[in-house]
Amino acid sequence: MNWLLFAVVALLGWGCADVFYKKSADENDRWSHLKVAVWVGLVMGVVSLCLIPFSETLAHGEGSFLSRFAVGTVKYAPASLCYIASMIIGYAGMRYLEISIISPVQNASGVLSAICIIAYMALTGNIAGIGEAFSPLYVTAMVLIVAGVVALAVVENKLSAQEAASDHNEGKYRFGALALLFPILYCVFDTVGTAADGVILDEEAGLGLGEIDVLVLYGVTFLLAGFVCWLVLRYKTKQWYNPFAKSEWPKGVAAACEEFGQIFYVYAMAANAVYAAPVVASYCIVSLLLSRAFLKEKLKVSQYVCVFLVIAGIVILGFLDA
Repeated sequence: MNWLLFAVVALLGWGCADVFYKKSADENDRWSHLKVAVWVGLVMGVVSLCLIPFSETLAHGEGSFLSRFAVGTVKYAPASLCYIASMIIGYAGMRYLEISIISPVQNASGVLSAICIIAYMALTGNIAGIGEAFSPLYVTAMVLIVAGVVALAVVENKLSAQEAASDHNEGKYRFGALALLFPILYCVFDTVGTAADGVILDEEAGLGLGEIDVLVLYGVTFLLAGFVCWLVLRYKTKQWYNPFAKSEWPKGVAAACEEFGQIFYVYAMAANAVYAAPVVASYCIVSLLLSRAFLKEKLKVSQYVCVFLVIAGIVILGFLDA
């Protein structure tokens, strides 16, 4: 049951991050997504450097540290690069779409990645795991989670459109259906990254990387990506971006919540990737609840129903692994 605890904590962390990502997204700042990436790179980089002494193979293995780090980087590159690409695309998409539209589409990656992991289990001959994954209760839980997320997208889309119309501000809708490319691309890259994590962290058929190894490799890679984004900002804006300016604090809070969720996500995926992936991917319900709380608005009955469906699916998954 440890996977469920880890997954729920990751869900809470990423739900909080979503709220501050939304606060950081400025439709009038074409480089806001790169600025967020700089902050995420900073936070993840600092945490990963602190974790190096505790890593399973990077700090305690054969050969020099540099050789172990190089091998580990190559092993984890498919997952880390997909994650980084998906996140930067997601940051950019928030400039054009409300989070209530983006988040459910992006979070479809949780279900898709679970299907990919099941396919991997079939190819590697894990028949017992396949039978458990396709049990009626598991399918029911997946359906409830997907139905809740999709229904939430529909309800929130209507509410957001009404709010935009009443405020006479439709800036985030000016690209129409084309803007949906952002969450769709996020979903594709994140699906590949999450499925790769499920394989890499598998205790029996994995690539020999532990949870802390993955956190270190991902964090250092994102640190480098954030540094590149910082240089791009200098080239594009002709001035150095200062992430520590007072106006940039929401980006820092978002990055801290992102890393907090990432730590527990890695342990959840290592414990039970097929179950954890769809649970963590439903963090949009936390985004909804927090957004409404900060806006001092009451949830409608339809929104409560959506949240109930997702929670019911999570409870069923927890019961299956009890």
